[in-house]
Amino acid sequence: MVTVSDTQVTWLTQEAYNRLKQELDELVDNRPVIAAKINASREEGDLKENGGYHAAREEQGQAEARIRHLQELLRNAKVGEAPANDGLAEPGKVLTIRYEGDNETEKFLLATREEGAEGAIEVYSPESPLGKALLGAKEGETRSYELPNGSTQKVTLVKAVPYAG
Repeated sequence: MVTVSDTQVTWLTQEAYNRLKQELDELVDNRPVIAAKINASREEGDLKENGGYHAAREEQGQAEARIRHLQELLRNAKVGEAPANDGLAEPGKVLTIRYEGDNETEKFLLATREEGAEGAIEVYSPESPLGKALLGAKEGETRSYELPNGSTQKVTLVKAVPYAG
């Protein structure tokens, strides 16, 4: 069985960590507000046909799931420690790639959405087909991955540098 704790370490800039910590604190502080909504709705009577009660319970479930996700993410985060500038494709790096048959290069951050949420750069997850294909590649190395339509795409890692945020 795989638990959330088995996931790899998440690299976060100090700004991203602070933003996520603030969101977590606001969600935790909002718990009594949601509980009060549930109690107020419960007092309105028949729970089967009480839309306000069910909406408040749904809101509570979503908030609790986000709280658990953020707690786990922040607990395993490496803050402000940029990955080594070693030319390897790994989370926390800006990758410059070139698709086979294309002269143009493309840049993106290999990271989770939380890490790159505020940036102007495109973010691809290490779990995405492209991210998985490039993970561990050295500059100049060509890798292949399967596209949703079943065909294979070749991509060359041109450059991999630590994300500066």
